[in-house]
Amino acid sequence: MNDQFIQKIDIDWSKISANSYLKKINSIKNMNTLVFNKPITFFVGENGSGKSTLLEAIAVEYGFNPEGGTKNYHFSTYDSHSELCNAIRITKGTCRPKCGYFLRAESFYNVATKEEEYADIAHPSKKYHEKSHGESFLTIAQNYMRANGIYIFDEPEAALSPQRQLTLLIDIHTCAQKGSQFIIATHSPILLGMPNADIYSFNDEEIQLCRYEETDSYIVTEMFINNRDNLLHKLLNEKL
Repeated sequence: MNDQFIQKIDIDWSKISANSYLKKINSIKNMNTLVFNKPITFFVGENGSGKSTLLEAIAVEYGFNPEGGTKNYHFSTYDSHSELCNAIRITKGTCRPKCGYFLRAESFYNVATKEEEYADIAHPSKKYHEKSHGESFLTIAQNYMRANGIYIFDEPEAALSPQRQLTLLIDIHTCAQKGSQFIIATHSPILLGMPNADIYSFNDEEIQLCRYEETDSYIVTEMFINNRDNLLHKLLNEKL
């Protein structure tokens, strides 16, 4: 077995209700076990492919608040997480992380608000709402990334410019080299270019490892950049 904080997950489908929508998600319904062999693992796939659903379930089962934050965050704006977290069993490594963070693009505003409420004299607020969305998004990631930590990020590129995505890539790579583990759902062809990372694709009937060049993010971006005029002409002049 590997030495990651989260080594693998198993799903006990008997704990999922018979009519659950989870059993209609092609990539997830055929999954029983998923192994994490490297410090950085990416989940990729089309919208609705199940990658964020699985990522959220892992985070919740590991002890993070469903809407994001550290393990010390305990609040609920709207309970939207699935029952999948109740069916997941996590195999953990012998070492325990010193810190961690669950970052969700869709509930970032709620977490930033709660951070202000949790603040006190000893732990002053970082005032994320006073920064631009992109700046606050990157800052909150950087503030919590430390050595020997576990980080679960859902679409961290959502508010970031390409330049800031490169900054985040460097920060993640540096942190991973210091013993941290990252599990990230993303559409970013920049982040997916991370060296020595595993990429799990959710686009087929089962979750499979794939190469960077096989991801839709890479294929579509390359096609657009190299054939922009022809592609736009075809797309914009097609008759509906």
